[in-house]
Amino acid sequence: MSLQARLESLKQRHAGLESRITEEDRRPRPDDENLARLKLEKLRLKEEIERIRVG
Repeated sequence: MSLQARLESLKQRHAGLESRITEEDRRPRPDDENLARLKLEKLRLKEEIERIRVG
């Protein structure tokens, strides 16, 4: 997989997590544990995207 393809894949996963976080947050009783896990995963993806852009 090329670096550009990897970057696009990570961006898509990041956007998907953003949607899942928004959906969970809008529920009447959001699952805080699930939200924390999703946000952590999203942060890890963001960090990986930045490493690729810089590196």
